[in-house]
Amino acid sequence: MSLNVPSRLLPIAALVAGLSACGGSNSPVVTTTTSGVVTGSYYQSALVCIDTNLNARCDTGETSTRTDAAGAYSLSQVGSGAVVAEIGTDAKRYDPDTKTTTAVTQALVFRAPAQANGVVSALSTELVALMDRGQSFEAARATLATRLGVSADTVLANHNTMTDAVAKGTIKGEIAQMTSRIASTVAAAGTGDRVAAMSKSLALDDDLANVQTVVVIYAENRGFDNLYGLFPGANGVPGVNPSSDGVITAQKDFDGSTLATLPPTWGGLTAAGQTPVITQAETVGWANKPFQIDAAAGVQNTGKVVPQSVITRDLVHRFYNNQMQINGGANDRFTAYSDAGSLSMGYYDGSSMALWKIAQQYTLADNFFMGAFGGSFLNHQYLICACAPEYPNADTATAHPSISAVDPDSAGQFVRLTPSSSNPSSVLNGAPVYQADGTITPKDAAGKFYAVNTMQPPYQPSSNAPASSDSTRLFATTTSATTLPPQTATNIGDLLSAKGVNWAWYAGAWNSTLANATSATRTTFASPPNFQFHHQPFNYFADLDPTTHAADRSAHLRDFDTQFLADAAAGTLPAVTFYKPQGNLNQHAGYADVASGDAHIASVIEKLKQSPQWKNMVVVVTYDENGGFYDHAKVPKADRWGPGTRIPAIIVSPYARKGYVDKTQYDTASILRLITRRFGLPKLAGITQRDQGLIANGYVPMGDLTGALDFAQ
Repeated sequence: MSLNVPSRLLPIAALVAGLSACGGSNSPVVTTTTSGVVTGSYYQSALVCIDTNLNARCDTGETSTRTDAAGAYSLSQVGSGAVVAEIGTDAKRYDPDTKTTTAVTQALVFRAPAQANGVVSALSTELVALMDRGQSFEAARATLATRLGVSADTVLANHNTMTDAVAKGTIKGEIAQMTSRIASTVAAAGTGDRVAAMSKSLALDDDLANVQTVVVIYAENRGFDNLYGLFPGANGVPGVNPSSDGVITAQKDFDGSTLATLPPTWGGLTAAGQTPVITQAETVGWANKPFQIDAAAGVQNTGKVVPQSVITRDLVHRFYNNQMQINGGANDRFTAYSDAGSLSMGYYDGSSMALWKIAQQYTLADNFFMGAFGGSFLNHQYLICACAPEYPNADTATAHPSISAVDPDSAGQFVRLTPSSSNPSSVLNGAPVYQADGTITPKDAAGKFYAVNTMQPPYQPSSNAPASSDSTRLFATTTSATTLPPQTATNIGDLLSAKGVNWAWYAGAWNSTLANATSATRTTFASPPNFQFHHQPFNYFADLDPTTHAADRSAHLRDFDTQFLADAAAGTLPAVTFYKPQGNLNQHAGYADVASGDAHIASVIEKLKQSPQWKNMVVVVTYDENGGFYDHAKVPKADRWGPGTRIPAIIVSPYARKGYVDKTQYDTASILRLITRRFGLPKLAGITQRDQGLIANGYVPMGDLTGALDFAQ
């Protein structure tokens, strides 16, 4: 591999000293001092050297030293140069924000260019990798600054001393992602060519150009523990999966007291018409902990086996309810604020699933959270715009009875849905009852209302039929309280179109459902396919109005049944492709089983692997939300919309890390971050809002899924 070595500039002090000493063969040898810090917080006892031979190693004969307790180093040598820091497992990492010291568990190597060697970090290492690819120091620094949205000077500054909280948080987030990648790269390089390995693995802003097609497959309503809680190496069900880093959360009652047992599964565990039947009476008295739904000996003490081909009852999964279940991160009110009682604590042994086997081959993300609190409607919106839909003047509109009643704290922050006077004293006596658990938020300080639970699209196909006066039959009636007005926020489709990047949303049963929805003889919609109208987020936006934007609508809203597989086989899938399975194949509890959707999605992936586009494709398989199921992982705190409970995500690609569990912090909008980074798009306002919220609450920004990719394979 041919590497371009960046130009080396001596520090001004060294140049001046050298000039003053000129005078012939007897001139004294001039030394200079290079000082700095090894950061990401601060690394103590790291070996630091001037990399004279540019091999990313501290070799015998190269001037070296160890960092002190503050991560600082000072080197005296002839001339100046690039700096390398070798951080072994004998080193420590000190975090000045939390005042904690932790052991380094994976060997790291950081590099810094001669032009800026005072701060040696994962980010300076990423910059050097871009320089190795041929970029100048200035160009590489500008590349990183532009993508991160910070000034050029900030890129290589010591983030620990920054006073700008947003810039500091942004840099910390990038360092966190890059540190994990560096650890893997160093381990893989071993005693081999470390520079070549780091150049191949760390210059992601160059490598992402190899990705020509991003496919997002969006399934339904499963938490991470629910399907992948037993996955080896993943942070799974505490006390059951040895690799879990969590603890079992005892569920609590409305008043905060620990429940002696789980509440019953109200109405029974299995859906109507399913075999076996698990009645409500059979679910009384179950132990207060997670349980396996598909246990070989039968679920709990019933002796009845509930395989993954059986549909269980649905569980509440709504905006405010999810926040109450999470309870500030304790995750201890899932059964209290569920309409399904104990079922919320259930999980499966997913090892027989086809998608489990695909996850074993590629990358499973076990720290991926649903973008918004609550249900499918809001999370589909968040997937495409990182925003919540607005309902203007809801208090004077047809929808005004749908405004929720909530109890705020003294600062006006949400605490709970206002209980009804008929709410039981304990969840052991019945499911919670609220005064008004509606689809719309109360008016906020800016006078706005937002739709956060299921509302219907203003365009067909919609669950709300056209008005009798609508001769086109292309619109949903506006007289229904559940019809959402057309949305005008910027979404990812708008940004892609403005950049000239082709995109489409494919939906199972789209054509057949649309034909029935617009027919003068419109009839009941068949099940299967059980098409879900609120799972089509672009159908809510004014710039896909069926009369004024008919051509755009035809180009971007497509039918899976007649187009997706044909387009994949022909190699003509758009650069950004979303696929939404039809209802009976999406794994949603209440109307779909786990097994059917698993087999279907796995078969779609196999078809994609046969596409001419596969060699340059990244496929992301994830879920819209948790479906009301418990997950033990602590949810990062960010903004008013989320994130919500942890969900599964699998990254499938020739570029995906193989057999890897990705621990990077992600959420639904990490998909948007990947698309934004790859295609050079402006950042959606909601992503910036999420970053600011995370940073303000002591978390780093969400990753962009590049932690799951390895272009050096």
